[in-house]
Amino acid sequence: MTTILIGHEAGLGHDMGEGHPERPDRLRAVEAALSGEPFAALRRMEAPEATPDALMRVHPEPYVEALLAARPRSGQLLRIDADTAVGPGTVAAALRGSGGAVLAVDEVLGGRADNAFVAMRPPGHHAERATAMGFCFFNHAAVAARHARAVHGAARVAILDWDVHHGNGTQDVFWSDPGVMYASTHQMPLFPGTGARGERGDHDTIVNAPLRAGDGAEAFRAALDGLLLPRIAAFRPDLVIVSAGFDAHRRDPLGQLELDEADFGWATRRVMDLTGGKLVSLLEGGYDLRGLALSAAAHVTALLGTA
Repeated sequence: MTTILIGHEAGLGHDMGEGHPERPDRLRAVEAALSGEPFAALRRMEAPEATPDALMRVHPEPYVEALLAARPRSGQLLRIDADTAVGPGTVAAALRGSGGAVLAVDEVLGGRADNAFVAMRPPGHHAERATAMGFCFFNHAAVAARHARAVHGAARVAILDWDVHHGNGTQDVFWSDPGVMYASTHQMPLFPGTGARGERGDHDTIVNAPLRAGDGAEAFRAALDGLLLPRIAAFRPDLVIVSAGFDAHRRDPLGQLELDEADFGWATRRVMDLTGGKLVSLLEGGYDLRGLALSAAAHVTALLGTA
C-alpha cells in the first residue's frame, strides 16, 4: 500500500489554554508514534491551507469570514463556548486541517496513493454548518466529502465515524444530502447528545449505532460488521472517509468505552477490505496521549498493510 501521512507544524499552534484536553501534545504524541522504522514507508506531505471556496461548500460565507477574522493577539483567547476557544494560532491550524483533508482526497482519487491519514488538529466533526463547538471550527470530513464530489466527480461518498462522541456537525451538514452517507458508532448518552438510531436523515443516509458506557470490543465490532459496513457497502461509495477519533480507547478521560488499539487496527482493516485499501482518514478525538499514540500507530500500520 502507498500511504500518505499529512500534517503541518501549524497544528501545534492551536492552544485553548492550560489544562484543556485538546492540546498540542496530542499531535506530538502521534508524530512520535509514527516516527519509527515500521513507518519508514510513509510518504509525508505538508497540509496546505484550505481555500475559502472549499470551506464554503460546507459552511456559509458569513461564518467562514467571521472565523477567518477571529485572530486574537498573543496571550488572548476568544471563547466560543465553555469548551471551545480561538487563540492566535487556531485559524491557521483549522485551515490546514481542512486543507490536509482536501489534499488527501486529491492524492487518493488522483491515483497517487492508496490511502492517507491526516494528523492535524483541531478536530472537525462537531462543527455544524454555521456553529463552532466541541473543540471544532471547520468540519474537515465534510469539506473533504464535498471536495470529492465537486472536483473529482464522486457520485457518492461515505463517512465512517468511530469517535466516542457523535459527529453532530457532520450529520447536520449531510442530513438532506442523498450523495453522502454518514455512519457513526459512538457512546450514548454523551456529548453532544445526538446520534440516536432513529436519526436517519431525509434520504435514509444517516446511520447511527450508539453504544453504552462500558461496551467494549464485542459491541463495537458488532456495530461495524452488523450495521455500519453493510450499509456503506450497499451505498456503493466512490470514496470512504474515516473520522478517526481514538477517544473510545479504554484509557481516554472523555469517554467510557472499553476499546484498545487492537480494535482500531481491526476496524481499519475491515474498512480496507470494503474499499480495496482506498480511503481517506482524518484524526478527530483522542485525549489520553498513550492511548492516542498506540491507536494511531495501529491505525496507520493497518493502512500500510503491514499488519
